[in-house]
Amino acid sequence: MFSTGQWIFAGLFLIAFIIIMVFSYRKDIRLHQKYYKGSIYVLIGFIVFILILFFIKTQLNH
Repeated sequence: MFSTGQWIFAGLFLIAFIIIMVFSYRKDIRLHQKYYKGSIYVLIGFIVFILILFFIKTQLNH
C-alpha cells in the first residue's frame, strides 16, 4: 500500500511537526494563560456533548 520511503517521510514529517508545535506552544504559553483561561470548560463541554450523542445513538439502536 505504502512504500518504505513514504513511511519514512511520514514518520519524519510527524516528528518535525510535533517538535515545531511544542516550540510554538512554549513560546506563546504566557499569551495562552492570559487569553484562554476558560477554554478547558469549552473542551469539556464538547466532550460531554459527543458522549451524550453517542449514548443516544446506542440507546436508539437497541
